[in-house]
This record gives sequence, C-alpha cells and structure tokens, in this order.
Amino acid sequence: QVQLVESGGGLVQAGGSLRLSCAASGSIFSINAMGWHRQAPGKQRELVAVITSGGSTNYADSVKGRFTISRISRDNAKNTVSLQMNSLKPEDTAVYYCNALVTGYGTYWGQGTQVTVSS
Repeated sequence: QVQLVESGGGLVQAGGSLRLSCAASGSIFSINAMGWHRQAPGKQRELVAVITSGGSTNYADSVKGRFTISRISRDNAKNTVSLQMNSLKPEDTAVYYCNALVTGYGTYWGQGTQVTVSS
C-alpha cells in the first residue's frame, strides 16, 4: 500500500509560479516512478511530468521548459517529489493529481489539488 498526500496549488496570475509537492508513504521502496497528471474540465486526464526511481524525467511537450519535477527527499518513511511550475498559462488550469507507479500493482493516485491560472 502507498499513500499519497499532495500540497500546494491555488490561484495565480498568468506568468506566475506555483510549486506542488507530493509525499508518498507506506511501501515506498516498491515505487518505480512518481509523477503528476492533470485534468481540466471536459478534458481527459493527461500526463504532465514523471520521475523514475533512477532519476530520469519526462515531460509533456506543453510544459517542457516551464515545469520541473524533482525528488525532494527519500528516507525510510517518505518519498517526496515536487513540481515547480513557472511561466504559468491559463491553459494550465486543471486539477493536478500525483501518482505513484508500483511494480506488480499498478498506479496509486492522490486526491488532486486545484491549480487556477487567471489571465
């Protein structure tokens, strides 16, 4: 079992920045990758960024150069990753979900956090 707790998000003007954090607890050593997806109203959930246990990263084309995913810490109790979002655009408005990919199980999801970018 893996539990995910997200923090950050909120309302920001276009061009501004926000930072999201996701803390994973439980069977963290079974996690192969963690990342962020987002879902805007009326749209499908889409990948934003992912970081593997080896530190490799991947980003959606729409956020490359603006967003950065990184591992903040990893100890025996928690594995925390962050998503630094710069130069935000109104089209980045969505609910952002943290997820953790676990071998042999699948994907755990956080509860989601709202990001709203005003023009």
